Amino acid sequence: MEDKSISLQTLRRLPVYLHYLKHIREEYTSVSATFIADKLGLNNVQVRKDLAAVSGSGRPKTGYFTDELILQIEKYLGCESGTKAVLVGAGNLGKALVSYGGFADYGIDVICAFDNDPEVYGKSIGTKPILPVEKMDEFFGKEQVKLGIITVPMAQAQGVCDKLVELGIKAIWNFAPTIVRVPQGVVAENENLASSLAVLSKHLQNIDI
Repeated sequence: MEDKSISLQTLRRLPVYLHYLKHIREEYTSVSATFIADKLGLNNVQVRKDLAAVSGSGRPKTGYFTDELILQIEKYLGCESGTKAVLVGAGNLGKALVSYGGFADYGIDVICAFDNDPEVYGKSIGTKPILPVEKMDEFFGKEQVKLGIITVPMAQAQGVCDKLVELGIKAIWNFAPTIVRVPQGVVAENENLASSLAVLSKHLQNIDI
């Protein structure tokens, strides 16, 4: 097996492989890199390199045992780590993210949401409570939270990010339409939905529908 330090691009593709392998595990007990590449429309050489980084080179004529490969990818991604997360901004997007059950597949447990609207205090999103932002210090003093999800308006995003980092958060997932800055030792993923929509809109302008 190769060194565990892999590129960001490979890391982004691993969940795609994992999701597909779980989908076909009942039908295919073994798979090859070529098979996966063909089904997902990816480059065969790239898929082989990606899988080798977390599982080795596979077996001649057999490839990878599907269940074994699933476990190896899950282990690399830390899907069984039980990472606790909180979300700040319990609007429509925030509620949708807290309600999403797929996070558990990657070892993420969103345990609560924070908001600055008194109208939602004491309410919940499913089983997850919505708490006042003023309670963040107290809450973080009791819980070991590593991931912070930001779904607040653009003007508030950096301030929320700074507060989360101050409280010990080491990873930020930002959905506000701005890029948040984090210090060394903290990682941030900025998801700009508007940028994706702009790309799609421009593409639609250039095709005959």
